[in-house]
Amino acid sequence: MLKIGAVCGSGLGSSFMVQMNIESILKELEVDMNEVEVEHYDMGSATSNDADVWFVGRDLEDSAKHLGDVRVLQSIIDMDELREAITELCKEKNLI
Repeated sequence: MLKIGAVCGSGLGSSFMVQMNIESILKELEVDMNEVEVEHYDMGSATSNDADVWFVGRDLEDSAKHLGDVRVLQSIIDMDELREAITELCKEKNLI
């Protein structure tokens, strides 16, 4: 199972929004949701063991380096950018 984490400073609004958008894009791509788990976290409690791949806004890029495979979003509200990143990730992981 691929675990995807969305991180923001507080773990509330923006990371939850990114989580919901990721789930929506995965459904659009017809990815088997039994193969992927998406959660949201705050930067203070997120650890590299929580997810395989992380999505963060560019403002948190430096703070997220300890998490491992971090994908930086220039804009967390840009659905086209997120769709492109998720599509690339799914291809990498042979999910589509």
